[in-house]
Amino acid sequence: MADVRKEQEREELHRAIWAIADELRGSVDGWDFKSYVLGTMFYRFISEKLANYINEGEIEAGDTEFDYAQISDDDAEELRDELINDQGFFLLPSELFCNVLKRANDDENLNETLERIFNNIEDSAKGSESEADFAGLFDDFDVNSNKLGATVKKRNEKLTKLLKGVANMKLGNVKEHNIDAFGDAYEYLMTMYASNAGKSGGEFFTPSDVSELLTRLGTVGKTEVNKVYDPACGSGSLLLKAEKILGKDAVRDGFYGQEINITTYNLCRINMFLHDVGFDKFDIACEDTLINPQHWDDEPFELIVSNPPYSIRWEGSDNPLMINDPRFAPAGVLAPRKFADLAFIMHSLTWLASNGTASIVCFPGIMYRGNTEKKIRQYLVDNNYVDCIIQLPSNLFFGTNIATCIMVLKKNKADNKVLFIDATQECIKVTNNNRLTPNNIKNIVAEFTSREEKEHYAHLASYDEIKENDYNLSVSTYIEPEDTREKIDIVKLNAEIKEIVAREQILRNEIDKIISEIED
Repeated sequence: MADVRKEQEREELHRAIWAIADELRGSVDGWDFKSYVLGTMFYRFISEKLANYINEGEIEAGDTEFDYAQISDDDAEELRDELINDQGFFLLPSELFCNVLKRANDDENLNETLERIFNNIEDSAKGSESEADFAGLFDDFDVNSNKLGATVKKRNEKLTKLLKGVANMKLGNVKEHNIDAFGDAYEYLMTMYASNAGKSGGEFFTPSDVSELLTRLGTVGKTEVNKVYDPACGSGSLLLKAEKILGKDAVRDGFYGQEINITTYNLCRINMFLHDVGFDKFDIACEDTLINPQHWDDEPFELIVSNPPYSIRWEGSDNPLMINDPRFAPAGVLAPRKFADLAFIMHSLTWLASNGTASIVCFPGIMYRGNTEKKIRQYLVDNNYVDCIIQLPSNLFFGTNIATCIMVLKKNKADNKVLFIDATQECIKVTNNNRLTPNNIKNIVAEFTSREEKEHYAHLASYDEIKENDYNLSVSTYIEPEDTREKIDIVKLNAEIKEIVAREQILRNEIDKIISEIED
């Protein structure tokens, strides 16, 4: 009962947060405005986290009345080096969210104040171990953007409204160790922005239910992993699921990801901080993963989870160096220039640890298309890397109704077979999209773990069977869907029709008799 009440309170909090965030944006498109709301949440979070860290230390030392927000900037400077070393950044008391909020109504240069503070946060990390994690973190928070207003006065009014709105979000207090509320609110807001953004914003955002399924598939039988990696990490939600599912500190050596879009890259780093992942526990890079991978020195990874972009173009054979790249060379061919999907698969496989699992959302076309894609599938099957293919329901993702698949890869399989699961019915309809319930996820993971044959649901295909099917990995090739059409008894139906015809003739005769009597 307590869990139900807690979930109801969480849903109420979410609705309140969304109402504030939606009101803040005014006439600005939500997807465009998200960086301002999420950036302001982050500013509040790190302000409270830093102040609380200092306050706890002073209280433990005996000064029970100490409040970092109340001391002078000059006194605070003495703590700069220590805080940068421990927390990765530094903020003066006058720069804290709570103090800027107090002065916001009277600050005619609020835009300049915030710009200076954001620059100071980033500059404070320069030359330290956390420099890469803070560099450019506020680039998408443009205090002089016309999106905020046509004049400085209007922009400052919007910025003041932003500060007050985020302050009114009941996210608990960091000193109460309620850090999860910030991360939870971030995930909820990203989901809401994506669901309202259509194709432009939400197509490659991975909903929470799909993220959980991918991570549970990748962590079956494990209580911890060395590292988790996502080669197309977006805002980082997939990376963070591992810690949520396995528990705090169960990802021993940290979170690694690469993202080509700089705005999403900045949001990913903010997401790490809001989930209380220390600057020394994550390494997120902004580059093209296929052409310029950034984590050669960090692989192999025990857990890889990813939802890479579907069927995008890449250099492929246009770049003569690619065929010799150790990630792609083993297959002997490159993924087509028009469809980079299998390039992401090969990249992930190469960086997968020998005892690891990679679970990757795939565009269905890569399971059956011919030419070089067939040759790459053959390489994967011949070398026994494909552990499972799962057909998902359609309409799980925002902005696209494609029925995607999941490919699970392993390097040290216990058998030489591939499990196929038809999970197209494992969902419920919620508004315009389908959703995986906890029970749907449980069913899929249970089948993945047991590898049992189930008619119309799961089939364990041998290597020879896949070879006979010309290395086609579409689930529909191996599992016949259940015929849910009503079965009709033809003999019984014919008898009923014969009886109806006879009764119809009797009625006709009766009608003819009545008409004859009327005419007479």
